Amino acid sequence: MSDRARGAGDGDTPVADPRLVVAPEGPIEAAVAPSVEPVRLESEADVESTARADTRSLIGSSAVMATGTVISRVTGVARDVALTAALGFYLVSDAYSLGNTMPNVLYILIIGGALNAVFIPQLVRRMKDDADGGQAYADRLITLAGIVLLIFSVAAVLLAPILVDLYATSAYDDSQRELATAFARLCLPQIFFYGIYALLSQVLNARGRFGAPMFAPILNNIVAIATFILFIVIAGTSAAADGVLTPDQVAILGIGTTLGVALQAIILIPVLVRAGYRWRPRFDWRGSGLGKAGHLAVWTLLLVLVNQAGYVVITRLATLANVNAAAAGTTPAGLTTYQKAHLIFMLPHSVITVSIVTALLPALSRVAHSGRLQQVGADVSGAMRLVAALIIPIGAVLMVVSPGIAVLLFGYGAATPDQAQLAGLITSVFMLGLLPFTLFYVLFRGFYAVEDTRTPFLASVLMNVVALGVAIPLFYTVTGGAQVASLAFGYVCGFWVTFIASWILLARRLGGLESWATIRSLLRMLIAGFIAFCVMFGVDAALTTYVTGSDPADTLGVVIDVVVLAAVGGGVYLAAAWAMRIHEVGDVVQLVTRRIRRRSSGKGTGDARTLEG
Repeated sequence: MSDRARGAGDGDTPVADPRLVVAPEGPIEAAVAPSVEPVRLESEADVESTARADTRSLIGSSAVMATGTVISRVTGVARDVALTAALGFYLVSDAYSLGNTMPNVLYILIIGGALNAVFIPQLVRRMKDDADGGQAYADRLITLAGIVLLIFSVAAVLLAPILVDLYATSAYDDSQRELATAFARLCLPQIFFYGIYALLSQVLNARGRFGAPMFAPILNNIVAIATFILFIVIAGTSAAADGVLTPDQVAILGIGTTLGVALQAIILIPVLVRAGYRWRPRFDWRGSGLGKAGHLAVWTLLLVLVNQAGYVVITRLATLANVNAAAAGTTPAGLTTYQKAHLIFMLPHSVITVSIVTALLPALSRVAHSGRLQQVGADVSGAMRLVAALIIPIGAVLMVVSPGIAVLLFGYGAATPDQAQLAGLITSVFMLGLLPFTLFYVLFRGFYAVEDTRTPFLASVLMNVVALGVAIPLFYTVTGGAQVASLAFGYVCGFWVTFIASWILLARRLGGLESWATIRSLLRMLIAGFIAFCVMFGVDAALTTYVTGSDPADTLGVVIDVVVLAAVGGGVYLAAAWAMRIHEVGDVVQLVTRRIRRRSSGKGTGDARTLEG
């Protein structure tokens, strides 16, 4: 077997949350680690029985990790609610969104993707194998990455006008370009703090401390919410619609946003000290193992470059869409609209898939390191089925209720209900790709577990080629909000093609992914989801006609629609899953029922302790 196949590289993808690698001996892995000896299954019944047992274990561990993620995401949504209340969906909002998005994008481009996909898994291994518990390796990694981040942060601020010209449409006039550049200069220092947060949180996770990295983003969100409220108090909700902000108003938004990111990183320092880690600068990088990780990072860097090239096209088209909407006098829809639609789209993935993968992957890396590739395949396929059991009904419900949810979240202040409803309709388009997106995320973890970073790069090339190949022609053949919807639909097509190709390639690499069993489960879940969608669609039509009407400004009517449709969709899916004997859905229901009973009897405190550990 090659060295690459024996390695372990189970880190994060460039576009996801950076908290995905935990300690080899941490409580999450202890709950989900597979058996020491390879499992030999003699029949399909044995396969199904073993898979269900592993699924229950994985569900329990994932629920612990999901707690912090849920709280972080809730405050993150509140942050976006405050943002749209302050700036709406107008050109000013696009300028802020562009300036505030670039630090995250450039962080991933500079070091984030390679750090999470390659360097951090190496840190996990060194903490297990090195006599000093990986202290020296962590010191060298933080020193090197910190220097790189600082240099690029300063350079990005100096090059802000050029970066804005790259990411924004050329249709911006001078005032719009200057506003976006001002936001960029204030926000680009976030690059450094994003990197420091990722490094420190991974060191904590590798030491089995999961709570602080999960909850630190909550502080960031609270600071951002306070910033937007302060802006509303000072400037009101009409400033964004007028299209002109004063320098002081720009400073409030830019500095407040960057302060939140800085505090998110700084708050981890005392937690690290309590965990027994004190950073010491080390510059003896030669022969330390960083070179091997750097070699593996080449393909990940290329993957990030491809994704960011695609993102440049998306931001230029999305900002152009809002310029076109302003010129035509139609409902504003541009980059902010695209981002808010994508936010709702990502919520199920962030809470469910990321939590499950967080629980699975440290054990997956160790199994791959021992050469048990069939077990890796079984773990990946089990995670796929579990994720799908939850994602499919959520996707079906959100396809119907997303317009209402968007109105309830974003239809206030500077934003209007019509603007928010349009963002929700674009979310419904995104939901067509929720299943393949979340499953190819799981599949990518399988590639990283065997330190194959080349295949994810090729898959990303394929995804971007398909997505842009579909989106660009559509964009120029439609008008209004449909231009933004065309960008979402392009990525839906890219998700499906990439998912299928990645499944085939990983199955070949690992010698199988229990593909037929997984396909049968997915088909039954999709049928249950389609039944639920059809029933919701009919109920929605009846509600709109006879009860609530179709006015998005009628908040009570929107609430009734969302609550009734979500309950109907969830109930119909569960009934269909029970009728078709979809075991993964039953496992989830049983887990939830057990947890409710334990908490009602006062026995549910163990999970909180595990989270803090």
